[in-house]
Amino acid sequence: MSQRPYDYSKRKGIRPVSWEDFHGLCKALAAAASCFEPEIVLPVGRGGYYPGTLISHMLQVEVYPVRLSRRVNDIVKHESPQWIVELSAAVAGKRVLVVDEICSTGETIQLVKEKAASQGASLVRSAVLYAHTWGVSLPDYIGLISDELILNPWDREIYRDGKFHFHPEYVEALAQQGLEPESDLLIPVEKFKLAKDINQDVETP
Repeated sequence: MSQRPYDYSKRKGIRPVSWEDFHGLCKALAAAASCFEPEIVLPVGRGGYYPGTLISHMLQVEVYPVRLSRRVNDIVKHESPQWIVELSAAVAGKRVLVVDEICSTGETIQLVKEKAASQGASLVRSAVLYAHTWGVSLPDYIGLISDELILNPWDREIYRDGKFHFHPEYVEALAQQGLEPESDLLIPVEKFKLAKDINQDVETP
């Protein structure tokens, strides 16, 4: 099966999103969706698990994750999203909020909405952190509309060969704009020492 990268040719500029930005966007989406009174949140993995889980906590409703993806092990393998984690039967008779990270083509969100409706959900709406200008028609709630390259706080770095690296997909996307990943694009965090690590002796306080 062929491997192919995502098309980042339409991205203009970059927008690093901090954890604080992420939290603020989720609060705004939760407040807007509260008028809908969802009874179940369906976060679409992987990226939608972050906002979906937080929004479900904020609204104090049940969460039933689903997963559709074009990727296998973080590499794009399929032309269209493939079901990996199926929908729960718990959606029957419930108001359902589908939550994803971003809406571009809208194909993933539409697939989840259609399946939820086919399994008896009484009403289905959708929310996304971000949408590109060509993907604004489908979601009911959108946190941010931008055609920039959006750098999420949760996937900016990967761990490989004993150290952290800027995500190679972001590196390639930046290169398409003639840019290189700078250290100020990384998440500024304090380096923690684990309280327990079976690979090392644990220091006794």
